[in-house]
Amino acid sequence: MTQQADVVVVGGGQAGLAASYHLRRLGVDFVILDAQSTPGGAWQHTWDSLRLFSPAAYSSLPGRLMPPQPGEVYPDAGHVVEYLADYEKRYALPIQRSVWVEGVHRRGQFLHLETDSGSWRARSVISTTGMWSRPFLPAVPGRSAFRGRQLHTVQYCRPADLSGQRVIVVGGGNSGAQIAADLAYDTDLTWATQRPPRFLADDIDGRVLFDAATARRRALDEGRTDTGGVASLGDIVAVPPVRAARDAGLLTARSKFTRCTATGVQWADGTSSEVDTIIWCTGFRPALIHLAPLGLRGPRGHIAVNGTRTADESRLHLLRYGDWTGPASATLIGVGRPAREAARQIAEQLH
Repeated sequence: MTQQADVVVVGGGQAGLAASYHLRRLGVDFVILDAQSTPGGAWQHTWDSLRLFSPAAYSSLPGRLMPPQPGEVYPDAGHVVEYLADYEKRYALPIQRSVWVEGVHRRGQFLHLETDSGSWRARSVISTTGMWSRPFLPAVPGRSAFRGRQLHTVQYCRPADLSGQRVIVVGGGNSGAQIAADLAYDTDLTWATQRPPRFLADDIDGRVLFDAATARRRALDEGRTDTGGVASLGDIVAVPPVRAARDAGLLTARSKFTRCTATGVQWADGTSSEVDTIIWCTGFRPALIHLAPLGLRGPRGHIAVNGTRTADESRLHLLRYGDWTGPASATLIGVGRPAREAARQIAEQLH
């Protein structure tokens, strides 16, 4: 039996909740289909010590401020999960859980969604599946021959799991820095980065980065090359654990190795290191496989968009896939604006 809603939101994490808040305010009929069995989106599956880059009040979804976490300036992932669960309960958002959307198809005036628990048809779809479910592993020579343990960011949990081991953390972004800082005290750690890591000033956090991302997108939209940002969003935010490890001299990076061996890695100078575990903090790719039947992806894997609306399918909007679907749209604070715009456009199209 095919069910129907004017709008189906695919994904019940932060972006899905933000879009649903605005759809509710505009009086649009919608449903949220979420693959997770419990609230919290990807925040349920992060490593134990993960911290936000901004204080709670600056990490909020539309309509409800995140309360501060007692004793913490930068809340941890568990606090975010509690906030998201409270948010969907507060607004009584219509979420159906443990529903995996397998494909979105064109069916005349409707978009037809096939799921593992039935089908839906909708006049518009908002896809908010993000990237966490699609970890990226680089094609490093010899990686498949390495006999030790290999983890990606999504699989790392806590230092106790690797205590006393020889560990290489690969990646010079925020995830790499935070996980390296987490492991610096309990393992024989090597931090390998593509280029020397660049730490932002200690007083810069997610608030400044969001403003910089917004200014950069505005400048690009106006055809200006001087984007005026204070720093690249690729730089490392010195949250307290990272700052402490850095100041203790425990976060000294070396250039990325050139290949893996059966028992370790080989560096550009020809030397080798024995390794027990490699942790690849090497990023993600957009989780868009459910949209494959629409044939929208370009040669680099991205789907062309005008704002959040896809260029070749006006009934489909994308949220939380990086800056190409809105400035800082993959963040809690950043998803609100593109979510509001997507809901507004859909309401106008429907009515």
